Amino acid sequence: MARTAVVALVVALAAACGVDSGDSTTTVPPTVAVPAAASDVWPTSTPEEQGVSSNVLTGLFHEVADQDYAIDTATVIRNGHLIAHAARDGYQDGELHIVHSVTKSIVSTLIGLAIDEGHLEGVDQRVLDVFDDRVAANNDARKEQMTIEDLLTMTSGFDCRDSYLYEWEGLDDLRQSDDWVQHILDLPMIATPGEKFEYCNRASFLLSAIVQEATGQTAEQYGVERLFGPIGVSEINWPANPDGISIGWGSLRMAPLDLARFGLLILDDGMWQGQQVVPAEWIDGATRPYVHGTLQDGYGYQWWIRDDGIVQGLGYEGQYLIVDRDLNMVTVFTSKLPDQEFYLPDDLYDRYVVSSVEADEPLPPAPESFEAMQAAVDRW
Repeated sequence: MARTAVVALVVALAAACGVDSGDSTTTVPPTVAVPAAASDVWPTSTPEEQGVSSNVLTGLFHEVADQDYAIDTATVIRNGHLIAHAARDGYQDGELHIVHSVTKSIVSTLIGLAIDEGHLEGVDQRVLDVFDDRVAANNDARKEQMTIEDLLTMTSGFDCRDSYLYEWEGLDDLRQSDDWVQHILDLPMIATPGEKFEYCNRASFLLSAIVQEATGQTAEQYGVERLFGPIGVSEINWPANPDGISIGWGSLRMAPLDLARFGLLILDDGMWQGQQVVPAEWIDGATRPYVHGTLQDGYGYQWWIRDDGIVQGLGYEGQYLIVDRDLNMVTVFTSKLPDQEFYLPDDLYDRYVVSSVEADEPLPPAPESFEAMQAAVDRW
């Protein structure tokens, strides 16, 4: 696929996390160019300068190498500084990595931007009102009251059946449809919106369609202009369906360090280099739990929330974007892990990254420990 330049239980639950079950019915979007951000260079430092132990982080990189885990990259940021980054061959020069369902967290952010710019009324806007030129089949009072927020929180009430738990039955049906938006709007209802968490990839696709319906731009185009460009993302690849609507549940590819940029934007309440790119109020609302989840304890607006408040964008095969406000850290893992190892990045984060934080102030320099960490990174 061509790239877009931007100048521009465990097995079942893990696999249910928005898997991209093939791209046979997606198309490569056209190249979109936007002005480059003011700076695309990460400030870097040793871990010790940010109160973090290089010695502890060394254990993470050795374990991945020793056990030959299928983790492609690991990135750790504290206080806005890149303090550790390891990448296997094939991802050492900024190559794009599929982020699977972390795409959903990005689409959610685009919804927030569309609301902020007045393209949408708010999360309480009814879904059928956005598509007021369409008539939905299987309509009833429940579908009439479904809101954008219900899609964001995976409580749409749709009879979705499109995750691993249903062997992708719903996504297969969707791909055979001539009109994906109409197909989703026509789905039968099985619950009152807002009441029951049911992971639904098609709801996330509908959110992308809502961005396009409201702004007149695809989620990819709108994202390049309003999100990726302002934070210095270098390139993305975001396939679309046959009607040109960006795939909202997954398929997005971006460089791991660029995914970390997005995480830092979330950590800093939507601020990037002095510019308020995303409203702080949206970040606050999107990253709080509204309903009990499955992969983690809570679920926000297409974000998973652990019971300790850590915010995560999660994707199939172990894509992890971890935003830890208490430690002022962003950690990214990109992987090709088997289903039974889906939670491995979460475990590594707790055992090594969290444990490595020793102070809010700089630690004494530890050049030998830092060199040992770099040697462990080089083993990848």
